[in-house]
Amino acid sequence: MLRRLDLSTVDTASVRRLLPRAAVDVRAALESVAPLVEAVAERGYPAVREATLRFDGVDVAEPRVPAAALRQALAGLDPAVREALTESIRRARIVHEAQRRDSVDVQVAPGGQVTERWVPVRRVGLYAPGGLAVYPSSVVMNVVPAQVAGVEQIAVFSPAQKDFDGLPHPAVLAACALLSVHEVYAVGGAQAIALAAYGDGALGIEPVDVVTGPGNVYVAAAKRMVRGIVGIDTEAGPTEIAVLADATADPVYVAADLISQAEHDILAASVLVTDSATLADAVDGEIERQLGLTKHVERIRTALSGQQSAAVIVRDLEQGLAVIDAYAPEHLEVITADARSWAQRVRNAGCIFIGAHAPVSLGDYCAGSNHVLPTGGTARYSSGLSVQAFLKGMHLVEYSREALAEVVPHVLALADAEDLPAHGAAVAARLP
Repeated sequence: MLRRLDLSTVDTASVRRLLPRAAVDVRAALESVAPLVEAVAERGYPAVREATLRFDGVDVAEPRVPAAALRQALAGLDPAVREALTESIRRARIVHEAQRRDSVDVQVAPGGQVTERWVPVRRVGLYAPGGLAVYPSSVVMNVVPAQVAGVEQIAVFSPAQKDFDGLPHPAVLAACALLSVHEVYAVGGAQAIALAAYGDGALGIEPVDVVTGPGNVYVAAAKRMVRGIVGIDTEAGPTEIAVLADATADPVYVAADLISQAEHDILAASVLVTDSATLADAVDGEIERQLGLTKHVERIRTALSGQQSAAVIVRDLEQGLAVIDAYAPEHLEVITADARSWAQRVRNAGCIFIGAHAPVSLGDYCAGSNHVLPTGGTARYSSGLSVQAFLKGMHLVEYSREALAEVVPHVLALADAEDLPAHGAAVAARLP
């Protein structure tokens, strides 16, 4: 099932270009997305409405979800699902509350102080996808850190569903109601990102300051287009799992976890990195066995047999670690002897799951960690969604006359060196 990729003799410098990746081209998607985003910027919701009819097959005259629909969705939610979402929210709050940042006062010199103050953005647009699957869990993962950060206004955007009278999926609406989010729009895809960024004055939809949340390549392309007009979290692509495993790993667990992520999308990437060909063979056998027991067989089979998925053979775990850092997976499982020690040495990954009893699915729902994570190798330089995504750092500078006098010679010297004499004069004027 998984193609075999032997990197045991490959030098570290060459590894990155040989690793499996999904063929996702955001630049190509920009060509089709650009006219839509520009139309929304110019005409507002009428352009969004046309796109929703074209792509989702439903005509939504009024995009804002009525409060009664939110209440009804929550009332009709399966009690077991409500309990699970409640627990997911509770655990996510515990982790994200610990990410709060307090203001810090730093005395640079007697009478000279710089305070670093963390201020939440005022308004955010959070995207909850609704394509092959429905994601109330993504509502939790987006809303909780924004609420913990202290964001005043939270607007959730999720695709209109033909089967639900042009409203988002009831589970998404129920999650919003459970989190006390009252501003929800039945808009999905690139048009949702554009509407969040530009708003619509006629309908009272105010532009947001930051857009976050996962989506398809068109959502990623729209994010790229509006970046700078608003802040974004990341251009999330198809989901990825990498498993770093040795001969001690249970092939049943490894196969189950590779399958679980392949369930998302035919472009989902499932990568096993191991120094044991025996394990790779056993995992292949387990995948075939378990595929017969699961639901979305064709979707999973397509993802696992695609160019983005592979069993990568390395000469030892040291090289395996180098391969993982080059790949920079969205999700990484480390299932080895002394797994924690190996996990602590990983430099590039969105989220790391340590040992046999911490599968990625746990992080998707109830670990307390956030599942909105960097994909496509961007974990080399970016992080998963956190409270920090909704905060801005500001410096407050306070100096007494005496503290300013002490540093004047240095300011004048640097202003002179940069040929900006008025800079120096602005300081000298205070100390004739």
